[in-house]
Amino acid sequence: MATTRLIIHHISKGETIAQSLADRFDYGQNPEKTQQGELISSYQCDAETADAEFLLSKAKYKAITGREQKKDADILCYQIRQSFVPGEITPEEANRIGYETAMRWTKGNYAFFVATHVDRKHFHNHIYYNSTALDCTRKFNNFWGSSFALRRLSDRICIENGLSYIAHPKLKSKGKYKHYGQWLDGNKPLTFQERLKTQIDICLSEKPTSMEEFFHAMEAAGYEVKQGRGGTVSFRAEGQERFTRLRSSTLGKGYGLEDIQAIIEGRASPSGGRFEPRRVNLIIDIQSRMRAGKGPAYERWAKVFNLKQMAATLQYLQENNLLEYSQLAEKTAQAADRFHTLSDKIKTIEGAANTNADLMVAMVDYAKTRAVFEGYKAAKYSQKYYAEHEGDITLHRAAQATFKRILSGAKLPKMDALKAERQRLTAEKNAAYQEYRAAKKSMQELITAKANIDHLLGLTDTQKNKEMER
Repeated sequence: MATTRLIIHHISKGETIAQSLADRFDYGQNPEKTQQGELISSYQCDAETADAEFLLSKAKYKAITGREQKKDADILCYQIRQSFVPGEITPEEANRIGYETAMRWTKGNYAFFVATHVDRKHFHNHIYYNSTALDCTRKFNNFWGSSFALRRLSDRICIENGLSYIAHPKLKSKGKYKHYGQWLDGNKPLTFQERLKTQIDICLSEKPTSMEEFFHAMEAAGYEVKQGRGGTVSFRAEGQERFTRLRSSTLGKGYGLEDIQAIIEGRASPSGGRFEPRRVNLIIDIQSRMRAGKGPAYERWAKVFNLKQMAATLQYLQENNLLEYSQLAEKTAQAADRFHTLSDKIKTIEGAANTNADLMVAMVDYAKTRAVFEGYKAAKYSQKYYAEHEGDITLHRAAQATFKRILSGAKLPKMDALKAERQRLTAEKNAAYQEYRAAKKSMQELITAKANIDHLLGLTDTQKNKEMER
C-alpha cells in the first residue's frame, strides 16, 4: 500500500450542500477513470444518486434529533484515498479491497461507494462515506488518531491479501516525502530468487523423504518444476518469465541440487553442518507463506489461526521491528521477566502495606485497652475482673502479640511515622501498578505473536509460552 489518507469534506465556499457533494462525487465517478463506471461499487446507496441520498439523510437527522450545525462547520462526507503499488493488483481487486476497507472502517453503519481510478500507473481508490449514519440518529465520530487507525486497518487488509504497504510512513511534518524507490530501501519486494530460496526452506522444513516428494511440495506451493538434461532442475513461479536453475552459483551456498539431496538424505542440515547459518527474516518468511498459501505447514497453521490473525501478527512484528526469531524470543523472555519482577515487587509492597496496617490497628487497640489491662494486673488477674472485661483484655493481648510478631522486640514506632509510611507505600504501589499493567500488555502481545510464529514455523514452544505468561 503506497498511501492511505482520510479527508474531511466541508461545504465549498459559494456553493450549496448539494453542489458541493455533486462536485466531489463527479470527480470520483469520472467515467474515463473508472472504466465507464464498471469500477464503482456501493453500499446502502446508489452511486449515481449518492449526493441526493446523503443530503436526504442529513435532513432526516435534523428532523429526528433537532440538531443542526453551522453551515461552514458541517461535515458533508468523508473520503478515504487508497493507493496501490503499480503492477501488483488488478483494478477489480483494488475495488474489492476498497469495499472491504470501507465496510470494516464504518462497520456497516454508514452508506458509502468506492470508485477505483485506473488513469495512472498506481491504481487508487476514492472511497466516499456519509457523515450521517444509516439510521439518521448520529454522525460519524472522527476521533483523535482516526487517520492512524485507518492506516493500520488498511495495512492489515493489504497484508491479508499479500500486498505491499508502508510500515512506517514519514509524517509530512518531518520533512519532504520520499519517493517510492527511496522508501523501499531495505523493504523491497522479494525477488524471484529470494522467494524461491524461502520456499525451498519451507519445503525442506517439512522433511521430505525423497527428491520426488520435495518436488511435489514445491509444485503444491505454486512452482513449476522442470528437470533437464544431465539431471538439472529448475523452478519457475507464477508470473516469472524464465526458470531459475537450482544451483549454488545462482541461489547461493547451500541451495545447489547436491546440497538439497544431502539435506533430504540426512547427510547435512539446512541450518548447520557445512552450510553457513542464514539469518531468517520473519517478515519475509511469513509473507512468503501467506502468498504461497499452500503446503502442510500452512495447513497446520490454518487449523489453529485464520488469515486475519496472521496479518495482525505480521503487522505487530513490522511495527516493533522484530525481524528475526531470535529477537522475538529474546524480547518475549525479557518482557516476561519484567512482568514477573513487577509482580513480585507489588506483592512485596502489598505485604509491607498489610504489615503497616496491622501495626496501626494494633497501636490503636493497645492504647484503647491499656487502662483496662493495667487494672487487670492490679487485680492480680482476677477471674471476676476478666469476666467483666474479657473483650478488652483479649484485644489488648492480641495487640501485644502483633507487636511481638512484627517488631521482634524493637522500639514501637510513632503513629505519624506509620501514616507517612502508609502514604509512601500507597504511592509506590500505584506507580508499580501502572508499570505492571503496561508490562502485562506488552508481555501478552509478545507471547501471542511468538506463539503464532511458533505455530506457523512448526516450532514447539507453546508450553514454554504458557509458562512465561503464568
